[in-house]
Amino acid sequence: MRCSDLRTIRLVGAKRTLGAWVSGAWRAWQTPPMRVYLGSDHAGFELKSHLIGWLTDNGHEPVDCGPPTYVADDDYPPYIIAAAIRTAADRGSLGIVIGGSGNGEAIAANKVKGIRAALAWNDDTATLARQHNDANVVSIGARQHTIGEATRLVELFLATDFSGEERHVRRLAMVTRYEETDVPPPPPDAAAS
Repeated sequence: MRCSDLRTIRLVGAKRTLGAWVSGAWRAWQTPPMRVYLGSDHAGFELKSHLIGWLTDNGHEPVDCGPPTYVADDDYPPYIIAAAIRTAADRGSLGIVIGGSGNGEAIAANKVKGIRAALAWNDDTATLARQHNDANVVSIGARQHTIGEATRLVELFLATDFSGEERHVRRLAMVTRYEETDVPPPPPDAAAS
């Protein structure tokens, strides 16, 4: 499915394959199916193509927000921002943005209201992005990881739920308030005085 597809999107039923189970993708097998919006630049194009297949094989509904073809000197913002906008508008969905390092893609995605994009570079950062920060977009550096490593980061990100712990909820509320009002939260010592 393409990001620009304006048809009504329907969630595809989970497709469980023995191959996914045997290959060790047991976490993804246990992960409820979800819609996942993907965007990349030229450096992330090959990984994005791989992840679209992997997501489909694991029962998810990938939506490709571009680029539709490999272009060696393309600019990532249109594709990353499109994936972020679609993710923010589709409650319960997640997004994956991919570049060479993933830094620029995380920055661009975080410019979209309602997006909490996190750069993941190891198992802990992929898991904690969801568990503590309720990230709805993961950014991956395709030049920093093998395809297998990057797939694992995505698998962990999708399989992890937000903890809902009060301290994390409180912190996210401060960020959301700032996003909506442009008024920064007071430092803890200012609130006490």
